[in-house]
Amino acid sequence: MALLEVDALRAGYGKIDVLHDVSIALEEGQLCAIVGANGAGKTSLLLAISAILPKRGGSVRFAGDDITRLSSHAIVRRGLIHVPEGRRMLPQMSVAENLLVAAAARGADGRAAIDSLYERFPILGTRRDVPAGALSGGEQQLVAIARALAAKPRALLLDEPSMGLAPKLVSEIFAIVAEERARGASILLVEQNARRALAIADRAYVLERGRIVLSGTGAELAIDPSVTQAYLGATTNGPA
Repeated sequence: MALLEVDALRAGYGKIDVLHDVSIALEEGQLCAIVGANGAGKTSLLLAISAILPKRGGSVRFAGDDITRLSSHAIVRRGLIHVPEGRRMLPQMSVAENLLVAAAARGADGRAAIDSLYERFPILGTRRDVPAGALSGGEQQLVAIARALAAKPRALLLDEPSMGLAPKLVSEIFAIVAEERARGASILLVEQNARRALAIADRAYVLERGRIVLSGTGAELAIDPSVTQAYLGATTNGPA
């Protein structure tokens, strides 16, 4: 049984459906990538899984339980943590305060994890008293990832972690994501930079106009002619 199972999921905005019977699975300890063009529905898929965007049909199961109708807060308590596009932290609060807010959901265990996060991300330790809104884009993305890890997730939903970052910082972010995978984390990654995403993915899906049109291992899709022609020619980031 997969850790996260999405079956025939439908969702949309107003009268328009943007997800059409989407079915995907994330295994324990696996990194699964969702790639596709701008407007394909990648961000909407993560929003629907985490109950930020209402579902119109289908089901979502996590760790064997049906979470289709749970609230976003209840899903977070289950350990399914969404790191949204655009980072969306608490800009007036310090780095330390942002991490403490996230860690509070796990009580003493969460707070104990913060020191280890400063060791893993030394730049955050040096910036812990700085308002998050005053950080660079790359530093803010580190805070967003560290904040999710402080909540002791069972699985991560990562939405466009490299968006808007300089190439050097993109490489750093992907190295961090790959390291989390090596540590045994279960990650569902939405990423416009298909080449980088497929390079680290165990499994991947191609989403087009709200439908899954192709799936396979990351290595298989990276050499699939239809994928290389449509998605691997450009490496720039943009909105999902």
